[in-house]
Parts: sequence; structure tokens; C-alpha cells
Amino acid sequence: CKTLLFMYSLEKQESFLELLAEELLCSHDFKIICVHFPDSVHVLSPFRSLCTLVCKWTYTSDGGWDDSFWNIIGLEDLVKDKYEKIGNHVLSPGESVGKGLTPEAAKDLGLPEGIAVAASLIDAHAGGLGVIGADVKGHNLPCENQPITSRVAMICGTSSCHMGVSETPIFVPGVWGPYFSAMVPGFWLNEGGQSATGKLIEHVVRGHVAFPELQSKAAARAQSIYTYLNSHLDLIKKSLPVGFLTVDLHVWPDFHGNRSPLTDLTLKGMVVGLTLSRGLDELALIYLATIQAIALGTRHILETMQAAGHHLNTLFLCGGLSKNPLFVQMHADITGKPVVLSKEVESVLVGAAILGACASGDFASIQEAMAKMGKIGRVVQPNHEHKRFYDKKYEVFLKLVEHQREYRAIMKGF
Repeated sequence: CKTLLFMYSLEKQESFLELLAEELLCSHDFKIICVHFPDSVHVLSPFRSLCTLVCKWTYTSDGGWDDSFWNIIGLEDLVKDKYEKIGNHVLSPGESVGKGLTPEAAKDLGLPEGIAVAASLIDAHAGGLGVIGADVKGHNLPCENQPITSRVAMICGTSSCHMGVSETPIFVPGVWGPYFSAMVPGFWLNEGGQSATGKLIEHVVRGHVAFPELQSKAAARAQSIYTYLNSHLDLIKKSLPVGFLTVDLHVWPDFHGNRSPLTDLTLKGMVVGLTLSRGLDELALIYLATIQAIALGTRHILETMQAAGHHLNTLFLCGGLSKNPLFVQMHADITGKPVVLSKEVESVLVGAAILGACASGDFASIQEAMAKMGKIGRVVQPNHEHKRFYDKKYEVFLKLVEHQREYRAIMKGF
């Protein structure tokens, strides 16, 4: 009997296991160990992170695995031996795993044998942990002296995740969760998301006919293409606020379907307001309209969470897109909420360090470690005088998807 180890990062694991059972197990004698990627650091042990099991599997923190579910989908073999194949010893994020680093792993990594190993978090959740609990005293923020439930962490890179926590479970239409202790111990997590954000901006910019000109001019100034575009927008805005340049240019950003809050993978991207112009000005404008559309999508997610019972007043941003000042300002202006930027841009690493510091005993709790290790870099306030403009943009934004569905209904049957 061979042992086959799979490490994978599909959104939900049960469908992968069904495929695996159909395509592989029927014809081979394998012993399977199935884990989500964050658990790979301790894969050959029985330990699994509560975060991965509740977010990516069907495990619940109070009830554990459900035998009937696996029987219904034809994977009853996983129930044997108390779920040994998919994990039967569940740890909360930041708990110490076993007896620490094994001699073999210590040798491979160049680290001391026995050093504490922490139960893991999914990457976005680690990013959320790295920013959401930072001490905000003295920054005049609405979340100061308020519970952590007033904050939402936004991890924005190729795609984006919106992490909000609550003291009691809140079921939000189109938003994943609630998951107990999946990010901050003792709190329920809701996770909204946008399937393509940084990837969408890159797609729009690099696909434009003026991209070679942009690339050449940015290189001549030793700037990134996005820094150059931001500067170019400042040049063409004249007396207007930059955001007002898109008064007649609107984007629906679901070029890769909608994850939250509409959960419709069949939705397509839309652009309204194109002309025959093909120059750098037009590229800068579609770039701006795309960033605004992503921020409008964030507003859509936050309003849905708030309608369900969340009380959110401050955004905490991290990830690659948080380095772009235009992206950050548009999120502040369009949501009407201040944006807190982490001092350490790579907040996923801060989150991982928080877990390690708890596993080693340097802090008594995740909450204490978050407050001490998460540091604020900068606060960006919304321009409230622009509220009416962005309220109108949001109205158009919602009309775009309404119209797309009307067009689909007209064409139904072809």
C-alpha cells in the first residue's frame, strides 16, 4: 500500500475529494492523507488547524465532523478511524503543535530542534490577524474604544477578502461564514470577497492599446506604471477632484464572476462610456474607473454585512494594493470610512509572527499579541464633501448589474 500526500488549495475540499475518489481510488491501493495547504507544515502529524477545517471543509467547532454528510456524498471511508485521513486532532490558531519542530525539519530549515510550531491560519486570515487588532489610540478613529467587531480587515492583492468578526453568529447573504474562532479566537468570522481586483487592474491596463506608451514613459522616469498613471491623472484633472473624471465612465468589475455579495459566477464585466480615443488619457481614465468599481464593490459587500447585523466603521487595509494611494483614497471616499494602513505592508507575515509568539508563550492570548505586534502606519480619511458624487456612482453601479440581468433575460434561450 502506497501513501499518497496531496496538498491543494481549492476553495472547498469535499468536491476535490469526490473527484479524487472517482479518478484514482477506484483503481489503486493508496493510503491518502488530505490536508489544506496551511496545514502542510505539520502534515504528517494528526494536528489540523481549526481555521482551515471550518472555512474550507464542513467541520464545526462545536459539533466536529458530521458522519451523515460523508455517507451521503459517498466518502464514508473518511469516517473510519475517527477521521484519521483528514484530521482528528484540531487546534485553534496559535496553539503549539505537538512537541515543536522535529529533528528532521529542524535540520532542513536550519532552526533549533523543538522550537514552537503554531497551528496555522489561511493566508488571508493571517493578514487579517496582522492588522485588525492594532492599537489605534490617539489616531482619532471611530473604532477607538469600540470592540474589534467595529473593524473590517481588507486583504487586497490579486483578489480581495473582507474579514469582519462578531460576538454572535451573523448570517450574511452572499458572504461566507459565520465561522467560529477561524481568525480571532472567540469571535465569529464572516468573509466577503472579490474574485479579481489586482488582477483586474492589471488586465485593464495591460490590455489597452496605449500600454506600450505608458510602459516607456514610466520606465523613463524610473517609476512603476501605476505611480505614473496616478501622476497623469493629477495632470489631466484640472480643477476637478481626480475621482470626478469618471462622471460618464462606469465599470462593473465582475470580469471573473461575483463572489460577494451576489455569489453569481456567471456575471460578466461591463464598461459604459467608451469613446474612439486611444491615448494615455483614456488609459488613465479606465484605470481610475476600474479602481472605483472595485471600491464600489467593497461598499456593496460592507452594506450587505451591515444590513445583516454587523456594525462596521473602520477599514484596515493590507496587501499589495494597499501600496497604491489612489486605491486607498477611493476606498475611503466611496465607503465613507477611514482607512487604516499597517506599518508593515506584509501583514500576512505579521499574522504568522503573532501565531508563533503565542505558540512560544511570549503572549498569553492572540488578542494581546495583536495589540502589541500590529502597528499602524498611516490613516487615510474620506473626503466627505465628495459623498454626493460617489452616492450617484454607486447608484449607477447597482444599475449596471440590474441591466446585465435584464439583458440576459432578453437573450435567454439562445
